[in-house]
Amino acid sequence: MVYVRKLLGLLFFVLMGLALWQCARRGTPTGGPKDVAPPKLVRMEPENFTINFKAEKFRLYFDELIKLEDVQNQLVVSPPLKNAPEITPQGGPRKYIEVIIKDTLRENTTYTFNFGQSIVDNNEGNPNSFLTYVFSTGTYIDSLTLSGAVKDAFNKKADQFISVMLYEMDSTYTDSTIYRNPPNYIASTGDSLPLFQLNNLRAGKYALVALKDVNKNHLFNQKQDKIGFLEDTITIPTDSTYLLNLFLEEPDYSVSVPSYVAKNRIIFGYQGDGEDIQIETLTQLPDSVQTKILKDREKDTLNYWITPTDIDSIIFTIANTKLELIDTFTVKTRKLALDSLTLSSGVRGKFNFEDTFSLLANTPIVAVDTSKIGLVVSDSLLAPYSYVLDTVENKIDFDFDIEPNQRYRFSLLPGAVSDFFGIQNDSLDYVISTSGYADYGNLRMTLGGAVKYPLILQLTNEKGELQREIIAPESKIFEFSNLEPGNYVVRVIFDDNGNGKWDTGSYLKKLQPERISYYPDVIEVRANWELEQNFIISE
Repeated sequence: MVYVRKLLGLLFFVLMGLALWQCARRGTPTGGPKDVAPPKLVRMEPENFTINFKAEKFRLYFDELIKLEDVQNQLVVSPPLKNAPEITPQGGPRKYIEVIIKDTLRENTTYTFNFGQSIVDNNEGNPNSFLTYVFSTGTYIDSLTLSGAVKDAFNKKADQFISVMLYEMDSTYTDSTIYRNPPNYIASTGDSLPLFQLNNLRAGKYALVALKDVNKNHLFNQKQDKIGFLEDTITIPTDSTYLLNLFLEEPDYSVSVPSYVAKNRIIFGYQGDGEDIQIETLTQLPDSVQTKILKDREKDTLNYWITPTDIDSIIFTIANTKLELIDTFTVKTRKLALDSLTLSSGVRGKFNFEDTFSLLANTPIVAVDTSKIGLVVSDSLLAPYSYVLDTVENKIDFDFDIEPNQRYRFSLLPGAVSDFFGIQNDSLDYVISTSGYADYGNLRMTLGGAVKYPLILQLTNEKGELQREIIAPESKIFEFSNLEPGNYVVRVIFDDNGNGKWDTGSYLKKLQPERISYYPDVIEVRANWELEQNFIISE
């Protein structure tokens, strides 16, 4: 009997242990659903939409710990403040944001603080999107709005965080205002959609301008800021929406101080239009000294080549005949090495059927001796070729029959190429190879809709780098043969002045950039494919 009682007692404890284990297992925490809710605003001090605002700071309180992310880019204050406000928390998370105003506020003005997506919860980073705090230093809150979009005049995709500005067209407003004074109202596009809305506006007449404000100072800097502007005056209130076309201006003409960079080369840097620059010497050079001027291939720089001389310094005049501007500089000699002739191939990677084989020189080429240049095909056969010496680009372009699946070798004996200083090349070999026609694809484009000639149809890669182009003075079918397989973007430049290139705009001249239309989809070109596409262009 005692044994039975002990056995029952043991069984009782085992059953209790199992029950407790099951309870414990069922109660094991799983973490619960992920927090996706943004921090909730619970109150403001002073209240939102306060009138007769006299405070030097305000606070926004939330229902959980929050932190600020990228507030320097996200926060937009309209009208802009001269001094940036002091905002906390910047170090650790809190349940409130405090904004201390460092400026003397304008009288009878409605201010808007839009925090974008800078306010996020501390744990998951969920943003309280586009939270806005509004107050007025006057007796009422301005309530009118203006909306629209921004596009890039050249690139398919617009930049992020474009500042959109309104300037009141009162007696003090001139075209130079945007260079010197901040706007009356400001808004910003986001990091995804290029849309804007200006809120809490006062009725009146305004100029509308968009800037990619690199310095974030609300002023237009021509050398680095993209700009878009509306030519017509806007009268608010209005039900219209507006599209601003953003572009980077060609900088105003200016020249840099020239300097020796080699014993036989002086560089003259410039900005703006350099086609009409003339360089002359006021210093009398010896008859033995020879000079030559070539534009740098990569930069806005003129290379002034000069045979070495013992003159300590040379006085130059740099004249822009179009603008009737003249600058004078003194260039002192320096102990530098001589730039010596170097040749390089213009082909990078695989040689395609549409390519031209070129030899590029770093010093001015003056002579080519074809008796010392041989073209060998498939390592055995000599082949004929012709060449053109391009003295502007300082290169030699070779023309020869290009066949599929072939290997070509250009061999240059010493003395094949001579430069301005009498220096000649050493022995050189350049090998290029072709693939088969089946390794490429062909694309045919037909344009329709709102097409205006002359135009330029270009193919770029997805990075926007130019791959091919066709300049068309009149209607035609555009054929791109032997394209490397890959993804291509198609754009049409409406070349209004027929100069064969895209021309940007000018704010002061009230010129908009030449229009560009992009084919809406990326075009995939495959090997051994024939592809036809119709591009219907809208107004």
